[in-house]
Amino acid sequence: MKYLKLIRYQNLLMLAFMQLVFRYGFIKFQNIPLALNDFQYLLLVTSTVLLAAGGYVINNIFDQDTDAVNKPNNAIVGKNISEAKAYNIYVALTCIGVGNGFYLSNVIQKPGFASVFILIAATLYFYATSLKQMILLGNIIVALLLAFSVVIIGIFDLYPVTYVGNQQEMALIFSIILDYALFTFILNFIREIVKDLEDVSGDYSQGMNTLPIAIGISRTSKIVFTVSFIPIAAIVFYINNYLFQLQFVTLYLMLFVLGPLLYFTLKIWTAKTKNDFHKLSVLLKWILLFGIISIVVITINMKYNA
Repeated sequence: MKYLKLIRYQNLLMLAFMQLVFRYGFIKFQNIPLALNDFQYLLLVTSTVLLAAGGYVINNIFDQDTDAVNKPNNAIVGKNISEAKAYNIYVALTCIGVGNGFYLSNVIQKPGFASVFILIAATLYFYATSLKQMILLGNIIVALLLAFSVVIIGIFDLYPVTYVGNQQEMALIFSIILDYALFTFILNFIREIVKDLEDVSGDYSQGMNTLPIAIGISRTSKIVFTVSFIPIAAIVFYINNYLFQLQFVTLYLMLFVLGPLLYFTLKIWTAKTKNDFHKLSVLLKWILLFGIISIVVITINMKYNA
């Protein structure tokens, strides 16, 4: 169990679930060719998960002092697993993830795409060692990496089989993927700031420069309150312009995405304690999960209406 906690298996399961949902709950329903067969796509998911797991391990290694303050009961490295063993696990996970990426890049006859996996691994390492200490930059990096785990589906499964004859159809599907990636980015960006609010004591003791430390908890909460209207406005826009005729989709988004987002917006204004911010962080994770599942709801509803 300690090894599962080390790689934050719940987040990895959600990442894998998200990529599988897009492939088998949306793209497979479209009448288009795909570059990867089922086994190769599973390797893509595995590669993404392994790199993310490596990122969590290296992050835990460099967060030992901070975790001792913020999460004393959940600290893993230095307590249940030695730092040396954690480094070995990190190297193994990252090498296998990048190796899978090299294989897949050659499968789709785009060997240069292997650099994507190297860049992800390098970004995760530099995030853990230095970037996370820079105000807002660390939040943006984490949010971008999660969003890119959606975009990478289009890069490896759609782009290699795109040609003049199907370019318009592929562009439409890719644009939908990008829209979800953008939603994932903004929601995870907000969540990263909320996590900074939750961990402000430990971060301050280690000399980190997060937004709550720089401008205070109250002001940061008000900024999160303001930014939270962006996904709310985006969902309302999409429902009004593209989905309103799909009644089941509209009801689903209202109940499981828009409603909880509005609740979050109200609560973040008055949140003050570590427990308050923890609950809101968990809520955002659930909103993200239901937001991703909405692509399946939309696909099935459109197919049923047709």
